[in-house]
Amino acid sequence: MVKLDDYESIIGSERVEAIRELAAPLQGSVVQHINSAAVGGGVAEILKRLVPLMEDVGLVPRWNVLRGTDEFFSITKTFHNAFHGQPVEINDFMFDTYREVSRQNFDLVDTAADFVILHDQQPLGLAELRPDHPGHWIWYCHIDPVDVDRRLWEFLRDYASLCDGAIYHLPEYVKELGSRVHVMPPAIDPLSEKNREVDEEERLAILSNLEVPDDLPLIVQVSRFDRLKDPVGVIRSFKIVRDQVPCRLVLAGGGAGDDPEGVQVLEEARREADGDPGIMVLELAPTADLEINVLQRSAAVVVQKSVREGFGLTVTEAMWKGRPVVASPVGGIRIQVLHEETGLAASGDEVVADAVVRLLKDPALAASIGVSAREMVKRNFIMPVYLERWIGLLASERRLTCDC
Repeated sequence: MVKLDDYESIIGSERVEAIRELAAPLQGSVVQHINSAAVGGGVAEILKRLVPLMEDVGLVPRWNVLRGTDEFFSITKTFHNAFHGQPVEINDFMFDTYREVSRQNFDLVDTAADFVILHDQQPLGLAELRPDHPGHWIWYCHIDPVDVDRRLWEFLRDYASLCDGAIYHLPEYVKELGSRVHVMPPAIDPLSEKNREVDEEERLAILSNLEVPDDLPLIVQVSRFDRLKDPVGVIRSFKIVRDQVPCRLVLAGGGAGDDPEGVQVLEEARREADGDPGIMVLELAPTADLEINVLQRSAAVVVQKSVREGFGLTVTEAMWKGRPVVASPVGGIRIQVLHEETGLAASGDEVVADAVVRLLKDPALAASIGVSAREMVKRNFIMPVYLERWIGLLASERRLTCDC
């Protein structure tokens, strides 16, 4: 099990001790996290690493996953798209199904929990229990709600307003709920299989297993196969790049248990690739963390051509590895990719292609950006920093509630 002391070489022994001291008043507090998937997607990945660290500093964390039918997760995927301003149909049947499945999951809630954290909109219906529960309830909105569908928000706001507080990744994401507001971006774990150091022998072996040649510069995008990640647009941009610089494209990712659209989007990407030997569309298993690590480390340029983004942890991962990134300036990417300092911000097929070509033709710029990018992540978006912020947030919730 990962422990806080394991990060001493990254953050220093004094920072480790300071985090333990900060956690001391919360010793024994039961913190229950509830989300919609055990594997796949950023929330599950974060919780897999955060929960052991919370336990190591003396908290009593719990992690439970919402139970739901394919129909329910299809509905919540529609809700997800509606949060991002996509034109979708929202109707009463969806609301009725959401209520029914939420109530079927009431037994998940730990009646002894000091804190109940509901991650994203899928488990938010559990907040119906809040009035009779003694703990502190917090809704963590990991996605961008700025353009959320009005009817959907009117429905979900009633649940969110029952919570004592809400967490958002960015200040501009904050919704007025009449409860306490916290702004806390997510983080990656530099010691996980997805982000640890990899030696050259291991790197080449993994590329060989994936049948990815290492003879030309690799342009890589790693993401769930989701239209909001624009994998088809990445292929269009790549074709422009290849006309100027010989290179290959790797589109790698998988799905999440709560995202039934992933198979459709994967097929759309494969149709756009149309058997082109220079374009590799890789469907990876949810456990393929080392493979993702190697692909990102092997990239000459990492692309994240998202249409919308809650935060963009795949960008964070690439930056930690010192790779130059070309990314759309949307959502949390905007606070990570500072144009011409920690990456290149670009939107649109041709502009993205021009930025990639620029980095391929200017290795010194690419290297400089990579160094600055890693330092940005080290200061702000790694797991021990995230743990420290969590402890401060929970302490403030307890202090404000009990007025002590």
